[in-house]
Amino acid sequence: MTLTESRVEDSYPTRIAGEAKLLDRTDPTVWGSESDGPIDAATLASHDTKGYSIVEGLLSPAEVQGYWQELVRLSSDEQLKADERVITEKQYGEVRSIFEVHKISELISELVRDPRILDRARQILGSDVYVHQSRVNYMPGFKGSGFYWHSDFETWHAEDGMPRPRAVSCSIALTDNYPFNGGLMLMPSSQRTFVQCVGETPDEYYKTSLKEQKIGVPSEHEITKLAAEHGIEQFTGPAGSALFFDSNVMHGSGNNITPYPRSNIFLVFNSVENALVEPFAAGRPRPTFIGSRDFTPVTR
Repeated sequence: MTLTESRVEDSYPTRIAGEAKLLDRTDPTVWGSESDGPIDAATLASHDTKGYSIVEGLLSPAEVQGYWQELVRLSSDEQLKADERVITEKQYGEVRSIFEVHKISELISELVRDPRILDRARQILGSDVYVHQSRVNYMPGFKGSGFYWHSDFETWHAEDGMPRPRAVSCSIALTDNYPFNGGLMLMPSSQRTFVQCVGETPDEYYKTSLKEQKIGVPSEHEITKLAAEHGIEQFTGPAGSALFFDSNVMHGSGNNITPYPRSNIFLVFNSVENALVEPFAAGRPRPTFIGSRDFTPVTR
């Protein structure tokens, strides 16, 4: 399927010239029901309220070891390092992320279709889904860089043309996540507020924003206001745990100055009923390895 040509109404305007505002979300967080998948009613209700849920032990220790070995293989592939899908640390040059990894690794391609993941994504979004983005993230010990507070949907809306926040991300920990090694921080229930951002999107901004994002992030005032209202929680737990979180949840991570690395597989599922259109606040769409325009539903 190709990019939709018709202009879709912008329900979440951002990258504005004036003063940023906090907008009430007009879309649900959970689109499906208990009967649509493996998530029980209580967990689904909690996900609806907080914007995320954790599944401990989604992968077995043996599976974790297999995927970890795959990440080591990918990061050690010298030929792959020249690929534009590989993002390196701004300061140290080490591999930070590998995008479109489900097309690079057969093992991760199979993981995308795993019912433990796919059925939960379908249930939360209430429809068939496709892979909007996939990547593996590496945060090495001592020098792993964090990411400033942001909403993924703000970027996907502005730069990819995702109409509504009907997408869910699955982050699978391949290393133990401690409170002190750069674990992901989230503001519970913040998905119900869309935070406008100030500033025009530069051309080919993705080339710098994937290493350090400066446009498309909220101000300190807005972050302070959201934190005061929602508080901050953190995704911690043993390797094999998975975090499913809404595309509009405010989240970020600090630098990792401990000896303990943190790595994860990151899969983004978008509803097939929420296919991308023209970017809402950028001159042209980002490359398809960052925001896919193949809306073919994932099947087992």
